Amino acid sequence: MYYKTLLSKSGQRLCQGLSTRSLVLASTSSSSNQISAFSSLAGGASPSSHSLQRKWCLESRANISTSQVMPAQAMFRSDLVNCKRVVIKLGSAVITREDECGLALGRLASIVEQACELHAMNKQVIMVTSGAIAFGKQKLHQEMLMSMSMRQTLHTSKTYRQGSLIEPRACAAVGQSGLMSLYEAMFNQYGVKTAQVLITKPDFFHEESRRNLIGTLKELLQLSIVPILNTNDAVAPPPQIDKDLQGVISLKDNDSLAARLAVEVDADLMILMSDVDGLYTGPPGQEGSRLLHTYCPEVDETSVIFGEKSRVGLGGMDSKVRAASWALDNGTTVVICNGHEDRAIHNIVSGKNIGTFFTKSKVQNAPVELMAMQAREGGRVLQTTTPNQKHLIITKLANLLLERQRDILDANSKDIEMANKSGLESTLVSRLVLSERKLHTLYEGLKQIANQSSDIVGRVVRRTLLADGLELKQVTTPIGVLLVIFESRPDCLPQVAALSIASGNGLLLKGGKEAYHSNQILHSLVQEALEPFVPRETISLVSTREEIESLLEMNEYIDLIIPRGSNELVSMIQKQSQGIPVLGHSEGVCHVYIDRNIDQDMALDIVRDSKTDYPAACNAVETILVNKTHLRAPFFEDLFDMLKSEGVKIYSGPRLASALKFGPPPAPSLHTEYGDLSVTVELVDDVKDAIQHINKYSSSHTDAIVTSDDNVAEVFLKGVDSACVFHNTSTRFADGYRFGLGAEVGISTCRIHARGPVGVEGLLTTKWLLNGEGHIVEDFSKGKKEYIHRPLPLPQNMMEEEDVNVELKD
Repeated sequence: MYYKTLLSKSGQRLCQGLSTRSLVLASTSSSSNQISAFSSLAGGASPSSHSLQRKWCLESRANISTSQVMPAQAMFRSDLVNCKRVVIKLGSAVITREDECGLALGRLASIVEQACELHAMNKQVIMVTSGAIAFGKQKLHQEMLMSMSMRQTLHTSKTYRQGSLIEPRACAAVGQSGLMSLYEAMFNQYGVKTAQVLITKPDFFHEESRRNLIGTLKELLQLSIVPILNTNDAVAPPPQIDKDLQGVISLKDNDSLAARLAVEVDADLMILMSDVDGLYTGPPGQEGSRLLHTYCPEVDETSVIFGEKSRVGLGGMDSKVRAASWALDNGTTVVICNGHEDRAIHNIVSGKNIGTFFTKSKVQNAPVELMAMQAREGGRVLQTTTPNQKHLIITKLANLLLERQRDILDANSKDIEMANKSGLESTLVSRLVLSERKLHTLYEGLKQIANQSSDIVGRVVRRTLLADGLELKQVTTPIGVLLVIFESRPDCLPQVAALSIASGNGLLLKGGKEAYHSNQILHSLVQEALEPFVPRETISLVSTREEIESLLEMNEYIDLIIPRGSNELVSMIQKQSQGIPVLGHSEGVCHVYIDRNIDQDMALDIVRDSKTDYPAACNAVETILVNKTHLRAPFFEDLFDMLKSEGVKIYSGPRLASALKFGPPPAPSLHTEYGDLSVTVELVDDVKDAIQHINKYSSSHTDAIVTSDDNVAEVFLKGVDSACVFHNTSTRFADGYRFGLGAEVGISTCRIHARGPVGVEGLLTTKWLLNGEGHIVEDFSKGKKEYIHRPLPLPQNMMEEEDVNVELKD
């Protein structure tokens, strides 16, 4: 079961954007209109019948609802957490066993458990279920075998091949009671009451019957009872025999039934559970075919070709898409998912990227799978550009930051205004702010990167003559595609983009929603700078959190993830990443240790700068360790006076608190990263005690010592296990720009690959190039040739490095 999409024009673009609509409800329609509308839902719908069907639905809703406006629909997956009324449709392939003679009890029990979880969250649940025929067939098959003679029993399989012995309506009559008893028993385990509702198509066409049906359902929901619905197949015409199943009875499809009910009862969400993951761009499993996590039928100009229907049931993906689109058009959001997937219902309602989400949001961005593929292809094009071309791209981006300064600051002011109105923490707001000074600093940093880009990719780092005529080179090469996730700080975007360009890596960026307008304009400048030489899609901006969840699973496209933000963000990314390395740092719990022997003025200046220069930065000091000999000395008072004069709130560590009767309030934790004008002060015995404290409580980011004793400093520099360890300098120097790297993608506290401020070098790996003259291993094994393994000098001029770049292009 699949469908193939033929994308129009720019192609491979899903629909994006937010559209709202106002609906005018009409009066009751005629019976003929109702019948025509329902038939268009169950089968193919022409444009005229589609408009008639939509008109009928609005008229019907006017009869059963006191509201004059349809409720707001969920436009994004994150909105699904707010849904109050959910319709769950269980397809035949979900509820039945593989042999189609009985129910899949384990799977059904899991679905019931999730439905009860929704019920416990005060959500109203309606279930539309198949399975009565399969359940009844199992019972009747056993009864028939018991009543057969030996000869008949032996020939049963042959008879089945010629045609079914069991009448489907009889199966439904026998199975309905058993199926409902099973549901009742399962729901009772969670203290949830259920009610059975059997319906037929005429129940919708007869006005009084339809009104009674909807009234009954709403009354049951108000009583916190879960209605379980199915068509009354005991009186319905039997379906035709499914030839593909060689006589096994086909089960009833309920897609259109679920859609009709969802619209009639004003459901917020309908979940159609089948045996496929959702909608694909081609046959699942076929190379290049991908799952569509978001689908917008209202504006998507795709031509849809459907495959064969499900292994059981009357409907296939054709009927599901038609029913889902119809329900969406009439006010109910829909997700098509795989009912075999663990915790699918729970994950959908939690806003996770499960199945295909039908929405009216006209998404302008390409699907994340396509974005990742384009970043991969664009990165390969970027690798082939010359050093001069990379220099021109980065220089143009730097110039655009100053040329469009007013536009950037206007966009940033919108973000700041919205952040203040939403009550965003002051530390996050301060990180959000852009200024003329910051833009000029960005300009200078990007110019540094541009000047360094000439000898980054393809640089020879090792040459070895393995044997006569056999030369080995190790050269730098891009990692591939980077996914960089950052919070609050829009100035990260051009920095990371420039580093990615210089290192020849494709890039996917995800900024915080609080910096939406700033990120949008900065990203547009990046793409403008790229366009003369490489595809714009080489560097893309990801919009939603749901897209990140999908990207974290795409290890075939993404090679490295770099989260920049809180410890919670980094930890979450590390847990969710599916086989993709994560390069990041935890909190910036930085220390300054003030030793016994110090220049007091220097110590005060270093502490002041480390705390107050930019308190929100990850390299700002959060804990000041003071040698205990200063406790009763004038310097201790001078330190406190200086901090107070700068507006710093002081907290005391456990040892300081016990030493002072009326000291500062206790620190919430020695692991605390304040991110504002707050600091912890603690006492230590000596440098070894300071090292022990830092290695226990530090986040391994940046730690400094202030001392006049070089021997003590050497002990500190060797003993502290952090990415950056300083002597007589401010912790604020831990920065890619200040290190002369131009900028940084982040400060890594990892212990492999890259550590500390990660500039261009940290975004490179290496590959080996071996040039020979027909060499084979056998000659060396038999002693015909011998290894030399002689190191060779590295290239010293640009001509040789350009030769390496040519080799890389090949």
